[in-house]
Amino acid sequence: MAGGAFLHRHRGLVPYLLLAPGLGFLALFFLVPTYYLANTSLQSGSLDAGYAFTWAWGNYTKAFTDYREQFTRSLEYAGIATVAALLISYPLAYWIAFRGGRWKSLLLLLVIAPFFVTYLIRTLAWQTILTDNGPIVGVLRDLHVLDSDGRLLATSTAVVAGITYNFLPFMALPLYVALEAIDPRLIEAAEDLYASRAKAFLRVTLPLSLPGVFAGTLLTFIPAAGDFINAQLLGTPRQHMIGNVIQSKFLELIDYPAAASLSFVLMAAILLGVAAYARALGTERLTG
Repeated sequence: MAGGAFLHRHRGLVPYLLLAPGLGFLALFFLVPTYYLANTSLQSGSLDAGYAFTWAWGNYTKAFTDYREQFTRSLEYAGIATVAALLISYPLAYWIAFRGGRWKSLLLLLVIAPFFVTYLIRTLAWQTILTDNGPIVGVLRDLHVLDSDGRLLATSTAVVAGITYNFLPFMALPLYVALEAIDPRLIEAAEDLYASRAKAFLRVTLPLSLPGVFAGTLLTFIPAAGDFINAQLLGTPRQHMIGNVIQSKFLELIDYPAAASLSFVLMAAILLGVAAYARALGTERLTG
């Protein structure tokens, strides 16, 4: 009773009390690790002699100069995979939302079914699918898309295909939610006003689904840019992304300052890209 009376007298505190568990979680599992990561990125030394905090900004300079190729490749692969996932997911989500009928739940279950299998197993399955003796390579050779000795595995195509497949549900689900929320009467009204189906889609459906496009592209691009499993299993060192370098620095070379600085550079690049993307797309207008 006393607590209820206190909250009644201080109603303005209620939103902050509701936010407290989430903020505490973020502080404990995001801010604190980020602080230690930042501290490590500015250390110098060696594994044998130990590392010490010395404001070693040169770690960031080396991250830019020594691994620019891997950074560029990571953003390139993530961008291509995001566009491919969008082109595949939009028609799929559109069909489920407007034509799925009583099968919507089953179709959505099929979209998220890959999540029931661990990420590593799914990527290993792509090794089998894209192997030189597999059916896909055989068909492409028969169609003369690939040379008689051509291959897909251990190529950039395999890495991008693996990234696209693994993150496809992250694109499809936000798109479905946005499309499902569209009132069909708006599309009918556009057609009643002599708009063709194509024009009704471009002027009504597509603009109203842009929040889903925005959310899906972010949910796909951000983890894809830091991925290293697909490049490790489906590619070669020539296809390695910055995630592979960070993983190697942390777990194999035990160069914690370099790994931490590379991680911060990657985070900064993604944040700047997301900010520019949000500004260009106008998220305030989309959600307002």
